[in-house]
Amino acid sequence: MEPPATQTELKRRPALGKGIESLLGPRPQTAPAPEATGKPLEIALDRIERNPNQTRSGFDEVQLGELAQSIAATGVVQPVVVRELAGGRYQLIMGERRWRASQAAGKATIPAIVRQVSDEQALEMTIVENLQRADLNPMEQARAFERLGREFKLTQEQMAVRTGKDRASVGNFIRLLKLPVQVQGLVESGQLSFGHARALLALESAERIEKAAAKITALAMSVRQTESYVQGLVNPESKKKVKLATAAEAQDPNVREAQERLQRRLGLKVRIEDKRGKGRVIIEYSGVEDFDAILAALGED
Repeated sequence: MEPPATQTELKRRPALGKGIESLLGPRPQTAPAPEATGKPLEIALDRIERNPNQTRSGFDEVQLGELAQSIAATGVVQPVVVRELAGGRYQLIMGERRWRASQAAGKATIPAIVRQVSDEQALEMTIVENLQRADLNPMEQARAFERLGREFKLTQEQMAVRTGKDRASVGNFIRLLKLPVQVQGLVESGQLSFGHARALLALESAERIEKAAAKITALAMSVRQTESYVQGLVNPESKKKVKLATAAEAQDPNVREAQERLQRRLGLKVRIEDKRGKGRVIIEYSGVEDFDAILAALGED
């Protein structure tokens, strides 16, 4: 067994790293990447990429311009959230409006918080952030939930838990994707609300939905009017009953009293349709005996 090296011998041995440097030259010095410390760091805007999982399909240019002016004057108040990619680049998770506005304001860097998250976590964070915004339209929410379920195999119950929505709401949003593309565009542009769209789904047929949507937007129907209109298309008999009930409610009290007196006298169903003193009396009978009773009441043999 060899005796241990003395301190003098150890000093004489060249360090391994230095030996490699003598053969290959000095190692290139690279700037360390910002760490996921949770504290805001200034990161160059051109090193940040847009999030492909962004659920927002459009941005208001006027509002974006106003934000750019504010950032040019006072800077970015709330940092964006990014995650690290290969090659010293980053991907946005939250804060695309601030990122875009900073570019428009001519900024070189933006304060950002670096997070170490998976694809699923990044998509979830993006969806949750956008769902908390009041200006996310129903179709954007529908596509976000559909993508979360399709790409990460999540059930509606799991999506509801992760995004803070109830399961029924998640299901209703996803059902909007069954609407014809043209009608989806009306919802996205705000011409039809979520309530309008949900009511239209009862028609099932794409042709009927498109025709009904055109009438609803042309007449500027409310959600309640839309529900009644669609129910009438789905069940025409219920529409007739609603009309009869409405007519009965609007009937003059004197006419209604006369109608009831005739019904008691004849023992048959009687309906008086009166409009400004003119109209008709309708007596319903179900057999020869009922008909004879009517004739007898009129003094006929």
